[in-house]
Amino acid sequence: MTTPQELDERFRAAVGARAGPEQAETDPLRPVLAGSALTGSGVLELFDAQLASRHLDLAARWLRSFGEGFYTIGSSGHEGNAAVAAAVRATDPALLHYRSGGFYCARAGQVDGKEPLRDVLRGVVAASTEPIAGGRHKVFGHPDLAIIPTTSTIASHLPRAVGLGYAIEQGRLRRAPRFGQAVAGARRTAATSGYPEDAIVVCSFGDASVNHASAQVAFNTAGWIDHSKLRLPVLFVCEDNGIGISVRSPKGWVEAVLRSRPGLRYSAADGCDVVATYDAAADAANWVREHRRPAVLHLDMVRLMGHAGADAEVAYRSPAEINADLDRDPLVATATLLIGAGLLTPEEVLTRYDDVGWRVRRIAEEVIAEPKLTSATEVVAPLAPRRPVRVARAVSEAADAAAGPAQAARVDAFGGRLPERIGPLTLAQTINATLTDALATNPAMVLFGEDVAVKGGVYGVTKGLRDRFGGGRVFDTLLDETSVLGLALGAGLGGLLPVPEIQYLAYLHNAEDQLRGEAASMQFFSTGAYRNPMVVRVAGLAYQEGFGGHFHNDNSVAVLRDIPGLVVGVPSGAAEAAPMLRACLASAEVDGSVCVFLEPIALYHTRDLHAEGDNGWLAPYGPPEEWARDHVTVGRARVYGAGEHLTIVTFGNGVRMSLRVAARLAGQRIGARVVDLRWLSPLPVADIVREAGATGRVLVVDETRRSGGVGEGVLAALVDAGYVGVARRVSAVDSYIPLGNAAKHLLVSEDAIEQGARSLLGA
Repeated sequence: MTTPQELDERFRAAVGARAGPEQAETDPLRPVLAGSALTGSGVLELFDAQLASRHLDLAARWLRSFGEGFYTIGSSGHEGNAAVAAAVRATDPALLHYRSGGFYCARAGQVDGKEPLRDVLRGVVAASTEPIAGGRHKVFGHPDLAIIPTTSTIASHLPRAVGLGYAIEQGRLRRAPRFGQAVAGARRTAATSGYPEDAIVVCSFGDASVNHASAQVAFNTAGWIDHSKLRLPVLFVCEDNGIGISVRSPKGWVEAVLRSRPGLRYSAADGCDVVATYDAAADAANWVREHRRPAVLHLDMVRLMGHAGADAEVAYRSPAEINADLDRDPLVATATLLIGAGLLTPEEVLTRYDDVGWRVRRIAEEVIAEPKLTSATEVVAPLAPRRPVRVARAVSEAADAAAGPAQAARVDAFGGRLPERIGPLTLAQTINATLTDALATNPAMVLFGEDVAVKGGVYGVTKGLRDRFGGGRVFDTLLDETSVLGLALGAGLGGLLPVPEIQYLAYLHNAEDQLRGEAASMQFFSTGAYRNPMVVRVAGLAYQEGFGGHFHNDNSVAVLRDIPGLVVGVPSGAAEAAPMLRACLASAEVDGSVCVFLEPIALYHTRDLHAEGDNGWLAPYGPPEEWARDHVTVGRARVYGAGEHLTIVTFGNGVRMSLRVAARLAGQRIGARVVDLRWLSPLPVADIVREAGATGRVLVVDETRRSGGVGEGVLAALVDAGYVGVARRVSAVDSYIPLGNAAKHLLVSEDAIEQGARSLLGA
């Protein structure tokens, strides 16, 4: 492998071998080459950014050599991306490949007062003073530079870039006031205050990323949008060094893939040639800016010093291949250009190189002593802020808007004269009414997904919303969950309040990383500077009779409960749906929360509780003046009854079944209280412990699977709290759900709940 010392020595030798003038003699204001728009002074600025990026890589290896550096994926060989930064505007949001040191340094040079060298080195040593992630990871990002941090999961940021392009173009960031905006502490940074109306999104990635499903989704969605005659100002930049860690990209494959994508304008350049890169990037960026259409720029680059510090290239590459890449070193190419154009002498090039190197080394030595994260509390602080008082205030503001400025829109949306109370309604009807009010009172809200607009949803939950609010705010997407969530990620980042729908819980799993790796991590890896608020509606859980099997009756929520900071709410009926959904929307607005609103399909149209025709599972939909009174705090349960013999802890479909069982037990003078968790994350631990202690007997009714189900979390919470009573659980069998009546052998039933209760009481 090529060591830092060898790379340094090769650069010095190559520059020293160049013949040049004894002193610089060319006007730096002229184009450096005939036919190019790049001036000599522009090349000098780019060379400084390239030098900074190279020395940052060398410093990262040096710091790692004695245990003070923790990240060595470098940008060496990719320094040509500095020219991309120069070709776009400093206000164009950028989501960058992890080899984007040149871009970062070049953009920082366009904004006064920024210290890219110290920024990057603080990230390398995991200093809490680092300006974007605060020592949580080494990422390229800064709100003042419009650089949005991305994770190391290749290509996972591309669907978000599409969503951000949508937000800029279609929403124009909807600068109208929003109902949480006046709340103290709801930050309005560069990340949320909006980008210029003619901004474009710049999104870079490596050649190996082209093969990732998330990249294919992004390209397909961008092309689909363009084919639909809609606008999407996104410039994709593929930095192709021909290899992903140790796996080669077959020659010509990346070009063939990118050229073949419909709706994407393709262009290419030598990424090691700073002039060619600049001219191609400027042409592509100007085209995207003018036409508001997506394009891809394919840059041919090299990777120097391997994938990362521990990577020994000699294990999978020949010396000839490694030397061929070294011969294309972009720093040598830019130095040669400057010398040949008479802008610098070889001696001045080396002096410039050493000056940057010494500055980087000095700063590297300084940042070693900078503070680090010192406690779990400090680490998780930006993960998922919870400000329940401010969220409650936001709900009150929404009510005031509904009764005031938005009253006319609200009345119109509900079809004329609005009665004081509506209903009683089913769960589905209540969700529809709540979404109607939210769209009427919050102009930043958009609702979208598969079949949600024209059809009104598979179960009619969103019926009529498109007619009331138009196709710009309620619209159908293509049938791909990753693109749905990616669109929401970018829309939230762009200042909108997205409410995407995932048609069935089983369909979420192929796109789950958009929630885990991208959505829920944004505030954590940007120390709250960026956020992507959203409320993801998901139809799910089991008990849907006459239809389905596993793919329409999925009872697994473990993948959601495992995501740090994610809010997961499950309304058990109409009475809970409106206040819980309003709480999610307000939490997204105020705290930037990523919420999943999991709607039990089997209860959408359920009307009765104990007997046919009793309408016991319906509830009226109250007027705005009742919203604050009925507000539900995220992470708080609801308790039915005050029975002193038994506490049943459950959620979703289990609430209705448990209430029916509790009524039968009451006829036998057995008092049971039923705790509706409402929130699966965060669990209402305090309520669980309190109600468990009231009876000393706890039955957990868990409709999810026994392994990895919600019941495990409830029992663990009791153990952690020192609960000394008895506890049992009934749960679904560890299996996929089959069609028809066979499902009844796997799922929790009322008989199983009653048997569990009697067993517990007998104990």
